[in-house]
Amino acid sequence: MSAPSVPAEPLVSAEIVSSIFYGAAVSDTLVLLVAELVGGTHRVTWGNEGATHLLGYGLEDLRSLPVAALVPTLRGGEVKLLLRRERSARMTLPVRSASGAFVESVVIATPTPSGRMWTLRLVAAANEQERALRATADASEQRFATLTERSPIPTLLSEQGMRLAHVNDAFCSLVGLQAEQLLGTGWMATVHPDDLDGVIEQVVAVLGGGDGEAQARLVREDGTERTTVIRFAHLFTPGVGAGFVGTIEDITDRLAFEARLAHQANHDPLTGLPNRTRLAEHVGARFTRGGGGLACLFLDLDNFKVVNDSLGHAAGDELLIEVATRLRATVRPGDLVARFGGDEFVVVCEGLDEDAAVTLAARIGAALARPVRLGGVEVRPHASVGVTVQTDEHTAAEELIRDCDIAMYQAKAGGKGRITVLDQQARAEARDKLRLVADLRSAIERRQITLLYQPIFSTADRTSVAVESLARWRHPERGPISPATFVALAEESGLIGGLGLLVLDETCRQLAAWDRELGPAAPLRANVNVSALQLDENLHPQVVAALERHGLEPARLSVEITESALMKDPSSARAVLTQLRDLGVQLAIDDFGTGYSSLAYLRHLPVDCLKVDRSFVAELAHGHTEIASAVIALAQNLGLTTVAEGVETAEQAEQLARLGAGYLQGYSLAQPMTGACTADWFAARAR
Repeated sequence: MSAPSVPAEPLVSAEIVSSIFYGAAVSDTLVLLVAELVGGTHRVTWGNEGATHLLGYGLEDLRSLPVAALVPTLRGGEVKLLLRRERSARMTLPVRSASGAFVESVVIATPTPSGRMWTLRLVAAANEQERALRATADASEQRFATLTERSPIPTLLSEQGMRLAHVNDAFCSLVGLQAEQLLGTGWMATVHPDDLDGVIEQVVAVLGGGDGEAQARLVREDGTERTTVIRFAHLFTPGVGAGFVGTIEDITDRLAFEARLAHQANHDPLTGLPNRTRLAEHVGARFTRGGGGLACLFLDLDNFKVVNDSLGHAAGDELLIEVATRLRATVRPGDLVARFGGDEFVVVCEGLDEDAAVTLAARIGAALARPVRLGGVEVRPHASVGVTVQTDEHTAAEELIRDCDIAMYQAKAGGKGRITVLDQQARAEARDKLRLVADLRSAIERRQITLLYQPIFSTADRTSVAVESLARWRHPERGPISPATFVALAEESGLIGGLGLLVLDETCRQLAAWDRELGPAAPLRANVNVSALQLDENLHPQVVAALERHGLEPARLSVEITESALMKDPSSARAVLTQLRDLGVQLAIDDFGTGYSSLAYLRHLPVDCLKVDRSFVAELAHGHTEIASAVIALAQNLGLTTVAEGVETAEQAEQLARLGAGYLQGYSLAQPMTGACTADWFAARAR
């Protein structure tokens, strides 16, 4: 049972209040008046003994006397500048006495909480010097008040030391307090305790001369905080001393906006997870060369494209958000979960060895595999996970992320839904591949990819009717690199566009050079190979530009596309090929028979030639002519010409001629040659 409450004693007893009022009323040294708003006019309703002595009015004469009659220098509405509802005001004014003489006085008006009554305290100036100094100070304060009162910039004025003589309405609004609560040293109570020392240090420095600035939180009356920058300037008032002027900039909203921008710059807008930039910063801050215990898990959702394509991108986004939620719920509190991009996520953990990292990956896989409904369909997400734990071989933070990315691709290649730890051999192979990609990029930029040209012969008379451009790369350290290797590498690394442009331009340049050197003996046409990744809207303008740059007719060029490339996106491929065919460029399907093209669709492709793959030509030596003869017959039925590739013997050439092949190409007829050797070869044939 709680103890009965004891009524709190009033802070000041009624007897004390009565004593103070009596002393003030009968004092002849303290001059006090009370003014009220009566019928729309400010009038004196009471005065003490000191007022009657100073001004010469009887008490009855003072009552109902308009305030404007006492201070006639305040004209019109200027009385309201003295009698403010929200704050005290102080002015040095001539006060009219009963005799009509003026008494130079400092008038201090303090409003009651109701704002309808004011206590006026009059202090007569003692001498001329004091009046002059006080007048100067009052004039300065008045000018300051006039300039800052309605200013939207919160402003403080101290005439001496830390004590404020004036604050404007903007500062009162900022902290939610009245001016009377802030004057003197009251304003310091609004500064957050943790920031007060810094503000005081700045003020002390400013009082000695100069300017200062401090960032401080101001605590409002309701307890909320506003972050501000307070700028102080030195102020000296004659007869009073050193003070300061302070202006306050509220930067709360700006800091919040900057924080939002920083968050957006470092976080994925869809899932709210840290993005790749934040991931790099996080790993970089925790990576110590030669250290250990830092583990990375790289996750790639399996079959995410199926969800996007079948249920729509909204369902795909919903799945990504759900995966992010499950990842955050599965990892430890200190672990970082980041969205690397697309359907890829990275988890970074500290203090984990390889076994613990694999265990965490398995736990994540189980959490992700729980069913989720998307668009009314139940989906069970699975991920391929690559795991890497920091070793002595890791010299930089980005190597750790790169290695777990490589491990993830190994997991995906192993059958999806798997967890793979990157081994030393795979790391070495991946790094070697990266170096080779860098070297290939440099070789393309420096045009160090060379072309060889292999003649193509007519079966009828064995005359050379064209050449095929074959790209070759001789690495300065590794020697010749197989086209099968570097073309695939270019496609994987996004370099195929540059490589294709180089081959196209160099082929056209060489054709033009042969024309100048050989005249009519020059090759009639050159075939260039095009990757599936080049079959887009850019190919047509690129071909046009190359032909125009070297002054060639479109018929001098034939574009070869593999059958498998055509079947990746038949509709788009047909549109691109139609543009080239309309231009006048010839079109051939390379390696025909090795892909899975629809024969019905083939009939609608705007192509001129089928190239019989070398594997079918090689089978002729073993008596297997079925596929080669079928391809040649199909081409004849569709009105297309044929080129048999990989002709290595005279017997193969004779068999292909009997089967009806239109053209032959192979080492037994002519090997690939440099541009100069090709020119000599054609010149010799012409002679």
